[in-house]
Amino acid sequence: MLSKAVVKYIKSLQLKKYRTQHRAFVVEGGKSVLELLKSGFETEYLFVTEPFYRQHGHSFPENIALDVVTEDDLVKAGTFSSNNAALAVARMRERPPLRVAPDELAIALDDIRDPGNLGTIVRIADWYGIQKIICSETCADFYNPKVIAASMGSFTRVQVHYLDLAVWLQQHRASHAIYGASLAGENLHAMHLKPEGIVVLGNEASGLRPEVAAQVNQLIKIPAFGTAESLNVATAAAIIIDNFRRHTGQ
Repeated sequence: MLSKAVVKYIKSLQLKKYRTQHRAFVVEGGKSVLELLKSGFETEYLFVTEPFYRQHGHSFPENIALDVVTEDDLVKAGTFSSNNAALAVARMRERPPLRVAPDELAIALDDIRDPGNLGTIVRIADWYGIQKIICSETCADFYNPKVIAASMGSFTRVQVHYLDLAVWLQQHRASHAIYGASLAGENLHAMHLKPEGIVVLGNEASGLRPEVAAQVNQLIKIPAFGTAESLNVATAAAIIIDNFRRHTGQ
C-alpha cells in the first residue's frame, strides 16, 4: 500500500511548478513504464501490480527498487481511471544542446497547448525517425502526465526543446529549409519533398503566429477533398511528415 506522503508527492507532480521544483515526473501504464526502464532516465519510484511483475520482472534493470501494490493504489496515486500494470516516478534529465543539421528533418511547434496533441506528435516523430522537436515557450509542458501518456514511451527517444521559436527560426532560415503548415500554402501532393528541413505547425485554433510565419521559407498545406474546416494538429503532423518521407522510404 502506498503511504499518504508518497501519494501526495506523486499527485503534486501533476503540476508543472512541482515537477520543476523536484525535477521529477510521473509515468503511467505498462508500455510507458517498460520503455522508461530501458531508457537513460533515472527511476525514483517504481510501483507495479503482482501480475505485471510476474510477466515483466525478469526484464527490469538489476537492483531496481520497487513495491508491489494493487490496481487501486495505482489509480489513487495517478491520473488514469484504470491501471493494472505500473506507475513510476522518474527524474528529469538534461537535454543535450540543440543542433539541427541542414539535411535533418525536424518538427517545430508554435503554441501547441493541448498535452494530448503534443504527446501524440512526439510519438509520430519517433515513428518517422525524427529525434528533435522544437517548441515555442507557450507549448504544453513535455513532462505533463498527459504528454507522457500520449507518447506511449516515445518520450524516451525524442528530444523536446523550448525556446523563442521566432528568434531560433530566424537564426536558421538561411541554412535550413523551413516549411510552415498553412491553409494558404502549396499543395503537398504537388511537391517532391526531401526528408530534410524544419516543419512548423501552429496553434490548434489560430495557426502560426505572424512572427513565426515570417521566418518560414515556404508555406505548405494538406489538400482537402471534403468540407471539414480543419484537421487536428497531430493528424496534420502525421500526414505532412509522411509526405516528407514517402519518396525515399527513409
